[in-house]
Amino acid sequence: DAAPFFPALRRNIELSHRYVECFGEVDHPYDALLDDYEPEVRTAAVKPLLAELRAGLVPIVAAVAENPDAVDDAPLRGRFDPLAQERAVKRVVAGLPLADGTWRIDPTAHPFATSISHGDVRLTTKYDADRLSYALYSSIHEAGHGIYESGIPAELRRGPLGRPPSLGFHESQSRLWENWVGRSGPFAASLLPILREEMPGRFDDVDAEALRRASCKAGPSPIRVEADEVTYNLHIALRFELELALFEGTLEPAELPEAWAELTRSYLGIEIADASEGVLQDVHWAAGAFGYFPTYSLGNLIAAQLWELAAADDPALTEKTALGELGPLRDWLVAKLHRHAGTMLPAELADHVLGGPIEAEPLLRHLRARYGALYGFI
Repeated sequence: DAAPFFPALRRNIELSHRYVECFGEVDHPYDALLDDYEPEVRTAAVKPLLAELRAGLVPIVAAVAENPDAVDDAPLRGRFDPLAQERAVKRVVAGLPLADGTWRIDPTAHPFATSISHGDVRLTTKYDADRLSYALYSSIHEAGHGIYESGIPAELRRGPLGRPPSLGFHESQSRLWENWVGRSGPFAASLLPILREEMPGRFDDVDAEALRRASCKAGPSPIRVEADEVTYNLHIALRFELELALFEGTLEPAELPEAWAELTRSYLGIEIADASEGVLQDVHWAAGAFGYFPTYSLGNLIAAQLWELAAADDPALTEKTALGELGPLRDWLVAKLHRHAGTMLPAELADHVLGGPIEAEPLLRHLRARYGALYGFI
């Protein structure tokens, strides 16, 4: 029942407007909110970028929906002992380029990562008894955040510049390790022996290609945190556009359920059952975290550009990654991105590292290539 939530949400919006007023004149009220997570990044830059991404994603999602059975994720579904999952996940994370003794991983309701210090990275995951993919790939995702934190140079640690400059750049690291590395064929080949050892009999008839394909299963769903890499950014587009409307005064909180359902229908082609699949599924607005959602898509876009840049800089680097040698990629990211920590603003860092602004097309190229091959639309 969303109705009892709306008075509190309306109050959060009012308080956020008062917060915006503290900044004096702004081009858009959303600018001050976005600035908390992406310093000096403006709505005028983010809005067309995410609109371009959304426009490119809708036909990809539609093409996947035309052949939904092309990819079978049965190897990652069923009943999986949470203790066996935990053992497997710890071995998977131990195989990533995080220094021994600097991290731990524990269960939680909603996965996250936090860094107490560069040598104390806390990762969390969730063990779903019916779906192994959730724990596996959320763990790789959160480890990506940890790899970034541990890559900050020693001379900047414990100071105000010793942290990543924005949530978008932070998210780029988790997405790069989760999607470009974790959902690749070579990674599936290295993962399969671990799963066979920890879950005897479950993966005897599964080969690495079947496991890779299962990890890339795509299709629209109403829940953001369960979305695949194709549909995920449409969930962000929906939230971003509704946030803008709320702060531009063209949408009232009580109108959110209908607006949410309409955009879900338009972008994802599905119907939502109730508010638990809609406006009540995220904690961000209840916490007053307006301006946060775009950072997820910015991270995906940056990850795609970084991967293309890595391949252009040194083709052997991506070849080594494909062979399961993950240290060289980590070293490249440290040299290219991590060492700068917070010494530059996001736009400056993008120019310096990416050679220009954040773009949508590299991610769209990646998704068309990977999912076009899997679902037969290229």
